[in-house]
Amino acid sequence: MTGHHGVPGASGEATGGRLVLLGNAIVDLVMRVPALPERGGDIVSRDTTLTTGGGFNVLTAARRLGLPAVYAGAHGTGPFGDRVRADLARTGIEVPLDPVTDEDTGFCVAFVDGGGERTFATSLGAEARLTEAHATAVLAALRPGDLVQISGYGLAYPVNGPVLASLVARLPEHTRVFLDPGPLADQIPEEVLEPVLARCDWVSCNQREGRLLTGRDDAREAAAALAARLGPRTGVLLRADADGCWLVPPGGEPAHIPGRRVTAVDSNGAGDAHTGAFLALLGHGLDLSGAVRGANAAAAFAVTRHGPATGPTVGELLDFLDGEPLAARLSSALGR
Repeated sequence: MTGHHGVPGASGEATGGRLVLLGNAIVDLVMRVPALPERGGDIVSRDTTLTTGGGFNVLTAARRLGLPAVYAGAHGTGPFGDRVRADLARTGIEVPLDPVTDEDTGFCVAFVDGGGERTFATSLGAEARLTEAHATAVLAALRPGDLVQISGYGLAYPVNGPVLASLVARLPEHTRVFLDPGPLADQIPEEVLEPVLARCDWVSCNQREGRLLTGRDDAREAAAALAARLGPRTGVLLRADADGCWLVPPGGEPAHIPGRRVTAVDSNGAGDAHTGAFLALLGHGLDLSGAVRGANAAAAFAVTRHGPATGPTVGELLDFLDGEPLAARLSSALGR
């Protein structure tokens, strides 16, 4: 398989583009429980929150680091759709598509147990009903230099998958394409996944998703195997939680980029913070090494806060780095 093209921005040039998310913004009902109940049982939540989640977390992480962002997914009419649109507007995220008129946006119930592990159940809504008319509108809204992020959730949905695969194949040359295959990576039909992988400039996944895509348990081996599957024009980021990530630059060899040791209070959204920060820093023209190390720092910051959308602002990220050499590089790229 061959990737689409090289990686503008990896050498430091600014792109002037936006993050355009071809994903799903839904409502998350997060319940913190001591442990999951046994089958047929019940348990009382210690804390329950209702937040906008899904792709919103990636968009928010990028916006907090100053990158313009666009939610190019479907959204519904009803209380959940209203909530999602209000949060997108509050965060300064553009919404080019009109609401689906006869269905509300979907939601996800997330159980976070005492060990911090998350278990999900999702109810699909309007976000899972993309049409060819939506795809045409998205293509018309793109600008030179845009970074297009694709969520594996959408690719796994029966209606969205074929629409997104066709849309990705028609993306203009000037866009860079990033895929996060997500927890449903092994449920994406091959006829949907393969054309998307063929167009990707970057694939970013966690260790479980890397294993699903390659059959390799070891993080380094999975990153290398995924890079070999994608070809020399596509880069790989395999996130390894507190251990940082494995980076395979386009045509390069796997390199371990260390993480940061922090006291984690909530891992929910750490991967989204990493992805959003990586895209934002590339979008600002930072070199590849700085973007990856900045993303590791953003993810470490995120797990020290409760909630799924906890990526740092520019000021918070620079304070977190506390005078390290990377801080000066980020400050220059972000205009601080």
